[in-house]
Amino acid sequence: MSDGTTNDMNPAPDELDQAAAAFADAAGSGSFTQLAEMQAKIDDLQGRLMRSYADLENYRRRVQRDQDDARKFESLRLVRDLLPGLDGLNRAISSGEQTGDRQVLLNGIRMVAQQFRDILKLHSAEQIEAVGRPFDPNLHEALTQIPSADHEPMTVLQEVEVGYRMHDRVVRPARVIVSCAPPQA
Repeated sequence: MSDGTTNDMNPAPDELDQAAAAFADAAGSGSFTQLAEMQAKIDDLQGRLMRSYADLENYRRRVQRDQDDARKFESLRLVRDLLPGLDGLNRAISSGEQTGDRQVLLNGIRMVAQQFRDILKLHSAEQIEAVGRPFDPNLHEALTQIPSADHEPMTVLQEVEVGYRMHDRVVRPARVIVSCAPPQA
């Protein structure tokens, strides 16, 4: 223990030093009984120390195994949440194939897209607002610029691909088309 105290399993370092000093004194005085008692105490302290080392090593292995399992299965909840969306997409495709009605298929796909957006929000992934906002290179990736007299330069005109952020970290920047000043005539 760090405060110098001891328990049955963890002898303090100064306890070992005291036992060794007492052993040396007993050896110098020639008392065989004291010598045997001191040797027994030293053996006991060494045994407790070895068990403490073994317990610590077992604890380290258990923590490492738990961390490995946590990393291995960290996306399990997300996968479970995504499966109903995939099921809904498969149902929309099947329904569209059976009825031949594109509107039914389109409505099914819209519902599934909303379901995926809800799942992402459930996992703290939110869409980055882009259209009509000033271009921010931390949040947006400009694909091209289009001259526009109706908008300030570097205003997002169109979102080609939705961007997402999770808490304060960008997962994927929004891919956008931004305005630039019209050419001077």
